[in-house]
Amino acid sequence: MKQFQFDYHSITSLTRDLEKVRLWYKSKSCSNVVFQIYSDSLDRGQMELVSNVITRTIPHAICMGCSTNGNIIEGRLSSTTISVVCTILEKPSTKVKLLQYTLNGETSLDVVENIKREVRENPWVKGVELQLTIRGMSLSPLCDALHDVDESIAIFGGGAFNPDLSKNDACVFSNVVGYSERGILVLLIGGEDFHIYTTHIAGWKPLGREFLVTKAQNALLFELDGKPAYDVYYRYLKILNDEHFFANTLEFPFFYKHNGIDILRAPVHCNEDGTLVMTSDIDENVKARLAYGDPWTILDCIRKDGKKIGEFKPDIIKVFSCAARRSFWGKEEISNETLPLQSIAPTSGFHTAGEFLRTNGFVNQHNVTLVIAAMREGDGDDSHKFDMAEDSFSGQVSMINRLATFIDAATQELAQANAKLSLMAITDPLSHLFNRGEIQRCIKECIAEKTPACLVMMDIDDFKKINDTYGHKEGDNVIIGISNVLKKTVDETGLSGIDSSDYRVMEDDDDFDETSRGLRESILTVKSTIGRWGGEEFMVLLRETPIEKALDFAEKVRKAFNEMEFEKAGHRSVSVGVVEIQEGESADSAYVRVDQALYKAKENGRNQVFYAQGGER
Repeated sequence: MKQFQFDYHSITSLTRDLEKVRLWYKSKSCSNVVFQIYSDSLDRGQMELVSNVITRTIPHAICMGCSTNGNIIEGRLSSTTISVVCTILEKPSTKVKLLQYTLNGETSLDVVENIKREVRENPWVKGVELQLTIRGMSLSPLCDALHDVDESIAIFGGGAFNPDLSKNDACVFSNVVGYSERGILVLLIGGEDFHIYTTHIAGWKPLGREFLVTKAQNALLFELDGKPAYDVYYRYLKILNDEHFFANTLEFPFFYKHNGIDILRAPVHCNEDGTLVMTSDIDENVKARLAYGDPWTILDCIRKDGKKIGEFKPDIIKVFSCAARRSFWGKEEISNETLPLQSIAPTSGFHTAGEFLRTNGFVNQHNVTLVIAAMREGDGDDSHKFDMAEDSFSGQVSMINRLATFIDAATQELAQANAKLSLMAITDPLSHLFNRGEIQRCIKECIAEKTPACLVMMDIDDFKKINDTYGHKEGDNVIIGISNVLKKTVDETGLSGIDSSDYRVMEDDDDFDETSRGLRESILTVKSTIGRWGGEEFMVLLRETPIEKALDFAEKVRKAFNEMEFEKAGHRSVSVGVVEIQEGESADSAYVRVDQALYKAKENGRNQVFYAQGGER
């Protein structure tokens, strides 16, 4: 695979460059020639002129192109309006086919069916490249329908754009059908000796708090947390809903998960009612955060993915980079993320209105993302090694990053503080078990879900005498002792295991103290929930646990606690009541029955387990 890249300056220079291509092509044994024309202008006459000259010079060549927000040639942002990339396929087995269709809301699914049919009829296909006009329409149906294409086939591409970010006009064109302001180009490529590797890079980091998307439809984002979506941009960034809204928000997309990967979504317009018109569809009932570009993360991703691309040994690299990335880096810095790829293989592409890539079987429409497609024929060439400088951007962007990092760190600290406050609200400070309110909530939830369960209630015998005789500090030691026995017995009886539904406000982090960490690991369990009911009383909820196992658990707790020896209080005992929650029973009825069972254990002489069968409801 051989590639020629050049900028268009005049018919004279274009003719000279094409003659070089023609002479090289004639001297080699080649199968196909594909020209990509990228135009940072909507001058239809110039596009058609370049296309016609190419077709006259090399009649059998495929010629395709689109309008862009900037052309990428030899890994750099081109300074000219039109750039031309010629790819010559050398292996006889490599094949290409160009398709062009009208694309609008009514035709998108028909387009996908045509693509599927073409792929089925041409089993050599290994890659599907898309160039399409996308502004003003939902492409989720198209992306979802492409899921059915053979999973081994790479699907990637970019949306045609306008040099002016605030305008919707865009076009695609080819020497197959011609110029279209509502169209899609589909380049099928593959063959026995053809190989392709794709990846995507974001580097945008979420900042600040999470927002719940409470109302959205296709590309319309109506509400976040039940309030007009625009409020987020005004409240946190002071961005006005004026003619500069699109340009000002382009660098602050929303960040959320979709089809198992991180997705970015940017707004293009804000309606008077605060509804945001997004660059592409956004899901409802997902948690989203504002995001901001992090140069270090972007370049680290380029460095990491660049090494993988280098190991693939590509002949050429195609890039589809969102216009928001160009806006973020600025004209002088934007090539920092694509120029390193040129050290591996000839790198070209354009700045898009949206990027498309198949990942884990799903075709996703991306925003603010860099999609990369590396290709080769045969086994590849080791002659080019990935080369990237360690420090390749200015201090101005570094300062922006430092501010973003500060906001992110402050947000995380606040989230951790809130999590600790939430933890304190549902736990007992002495025993580090759930407090009564939380254990009651868990029991009621269990009953509401009709989950079979047993309750184990226990009371430390003669606890008042411990406080009166040895002091409250020793009483506290006894409380801590029985709490530790409960947690240890839960583990030993196989009733442990984390249950996220038991504690919904905790998030994984590295700053919780050992007490909080122990709580999460020991008492928030799948089958058991342990709580301090009050004073010297404790309650254990055992979900989906047979009564025989519940009684065994209660006996082991009683015995283990009785064997403990405290410094002043010596050996102590506990009385235990056990009940099985009956079908249709209320939480209050279950509390009364287990309390009565505990009373029977006390009445029968203490330091024993009493099981109450059935009972009034």
